Amino acid sequence: MISRILGFIRDMLFARIFGVDAGTDAFFVAFKIPNFLRRLFAEGAFAQAFVPVLSDYKEQGSKQALKLFIDKTAGTLALVLVFVSLIGVIAAPIIITLFAPGFSNEGKQYDLAVQMLRITFPYLFFISSVAFAGGILNSHGKFAVPAFTPVFLNICMISAAIWLSPLMDEPVIALAWGVFAAGIVQLLFQFPALYRLGLLPKLKPGFKDPGVKRILKLMLPAIFGVSVTQINLLLDTIIASLLTAGSVSWLYYSDRLVEFPLGLFGIALATVILPSLSKNHAANDPVQFSKSLNWALQLVLLIGLPASIGLLILAEPMLSTLFQSDKFTTHDVHLAGESLMAYSMGLLGFILVKVLVPGFSSRKDTKTPVRFGIYAMIANMGLNIILAFPFAHTGLALATSLSAFFNASLLLGKLIKDKIFTPGKNWANFSVKVIFANEIMALFLYIGVDITQWFEWSEFDRTFNLALWIFLAGLVYLFALLFIGVRPNNFINK
Repeated sequence: MISRILGFIRDMLFARIFGVDAGTDAFFVAFKIPNFLRRLFAEGAFAQAFVPVLSDYKEQGSKQALKLFIDKTAGTLALVLVFVSLIGVIAAPIIITLFAPGFSNEGKQYDLAVQMLRITFPYLFFISSVAFAGGILNSHGKFAVPAFTPVFLNICMISAAIWLSPLMDEPVIALAWGVFAAGIVQLLFQFPALYRLGLLPKLKPGFKDPGVKRILKLMLPAIFGVSVTQINLLLDTIIASLLTAGSVSWLYYSDRLVEFPLGLFGIALATVILPSLSKNHAANDPVQFSKSLNWALQLVLLIGLPASIGLLILAEPMLSTLFQSDKFTTHDVHLAGESLMAYSMGLLGFILVKVLVPGFSSRKDTKTPVRFGIYAMIANMGLNIILAFPFAHTGLALATSLSAFFNASLLLGKLIKDKIFTPGKNWANFSVKVIFANEIMALFLYIGVDITQWFEWSEFDRTFNLALWIFLAGLVYLFALLFIGVRPNNFINK
């Protein structure tokens, strides 16, 4: 929560200090590339491959064997990351051409993007090492330190925007240096917690180590399976670079608002459920495995659906309150609002993918999510082509949302078909109640919120009214749930 709030403050500063132009588009691309790779590791393939193997060592091996496995994994990971980071810095011009082909026709924008990518790419080394440390801590029930770590990214970027950018010839480049510094700070923050566990790694490369081999075997296919949403977002950026200047920034700001519930709840739930499912599988307890997954999916519907509806109805009020200024105009609010509404329709799908993939990876099955992920990616590319031209950047957001639901439906269907997951008997009754409560909340917001007034209010009035309507909508939803018989004790994972 702290990290996401600071993230909003960060983006508010970006909108007010830098606005929406070719320079911000260049930074968002330079940041998105290593950030995309970070998600493959931090919330994707590496975590999904590393945690189940680590759980086996923790449950079945000695502390000495666990420490040796961690040392060899750390050494191997460090070598790979240094190599990849060097390639990224050297090949930055080629990478920008590949991921933002539209920049090639804009000399200054292209040069800025290349320069900033060379600064931000080493972030991949530091933040992937942070993901490795976070996997160890999460597996030992230490969730606080990994959860708090992203706060430092926002602190460093806010500091760069306020104090460093005025000192530079190209102010936006300060943001790239803020990203680089954040990687170092976040990694150092993990060390004391690892030291207290007696698991601070000593780098020992071990490509031939059995545990490392198992991770690599699980990890390579999982890169696609678990991170399809991020790959789709990257494809959006490629096409958006070919559209009107500002399209990348509009997609960025709308994506950031969707990332709030996704990061606060979806990724948090996936992070907690993976060690639990891995432990159930290692203990050969399929009944508890299914119960854990059932618990997570009910929470997804209970929290994800109202978040999706809230973002859809309050898209422009949120964007106006957070970002509107002389440099982020009402025109920008309208266009970013269109893509936010399209992204919000897919929020439930994004969260479902995050929660369902651990149902496979905890059982060391990474091939199935890969296959379904490829199907979803192909669908997304087709939808991009179909929707981008009539609906511009909004079509890209809608294509991503639809492909997320397609991916989630494939994953859920497979788990049920193979009897890995058996939905609880109360699912139909529960779903009807939650949908009813959401309809009440949606009707309340739709009737009550007057968007036309929003742009005329002062910043204080916009902020006050947004907070008020979110609070009131939450109360309406809560009372509707209680009225139809949904109780908090229904969601205790026993």
